[in-house]
Amino acid sequence: MSSNSSNLLESIDARTKLAGSNKMEILLFTLGTREIFGINVFKVREVSQTPKITKTPNMPLGVEGVLSLRGNIIPVIALATFVATQETPSAEATSTMIVTEFSKHTQAFLVHEVDRIIRVDWDKVRAPETMLAGNQQLITALTELPDGKLVSILDVEQILASVIGDPTIPDLQKAAINPETFMFFVDDSMVARKEIISVLDKIGVKYHQANNGREAWDKLQNLANRATHDGERLRDKLKMILVDAEMPEMDGYVLTKHIKSDNRFQGIPIVMHSSLSSNANRAMGSSVGVDAYVAKFDAVILADTITPLLVG
Repeated sequence: MSSNSSNLLESIDARTKLAGSNKMEILLFTLGTREIFGINVFKVREVSQTPKITKTPNMPLGVEGVLSLRGNIIPVIALATFVATQETPSAEATSTMIVTEFSKHTQAFLVHEVDRIIRVDWDKVRAPETMLAGNQQLITALTELPDGKLVSILDVEQILASVIGDPTIPDLQKAAINPETFMFFVDDSMVARKEIISVLDKIGVKYHQANNGREAWDKLQNLANRATHDGERLRDKLKMILVDAEMPEMDGYVLTKHIKSDNRFQGIPIVMHSSLSSNANRAMGSSVGVDAYVAKFDAVILADTITPLLVG
């Protein structure tokens, strides 16, 4: 393992201390142009120079081949193939490899150069539409460096879905849910929202949704205010809240703390649904009070987890 990898892993270990602090750590990198990109450090296993890649036939667009990493065969994906930039990437756009692990998949992303790790407040991380992010659905959020340079945080879940395809949602049993009730979910990834909606439609539950933690908290407060105005208990209508962990403006840990500290949401279970599935992430969720933790993305496990909470 390279010294870069060792330093990176030390930073990942330190990341567990950020639960509930509304902060994240971002690994900065470039793709052979002047634009700066980022990925959440907690999705990164290691960084190294690109080793020899085994070319294989009939690979999806953007997959350069495969390599063996500690006995496991993983795909190698050239990020510059997916991310449209204003410049043509240089020939060295694939000289560095970032090995990532999320959504129960391990893969290597080829980049030009890794810069450094920065720590930012989630409230300084904006959804693309609020900061004129230009062109593409592959950018899930944006933030600024102290010198004013913009960092585009990639929606790596969307990139992975582009490579392996969207998961097939099996037939799921309809739940015996009171039609007057609903659940609430929040996720900043478009591909994740699409998958969640497919599951909810199949089990027959109504829902409200939000695209980031701040929007979710605003909408949840509106629901609570309306219930109070009408003299109702919110938990009689809102049966469950599903939260993502990583979100612009307010992460799922802080959102959960807000909900748990507001008596109007008493009795409403919170399930964390995240592509970060390590024991450390589960412990982080437990530390802020989530009632269950589900790794993305398994439709059956998600349905089996939320159905008892919805019919209870």
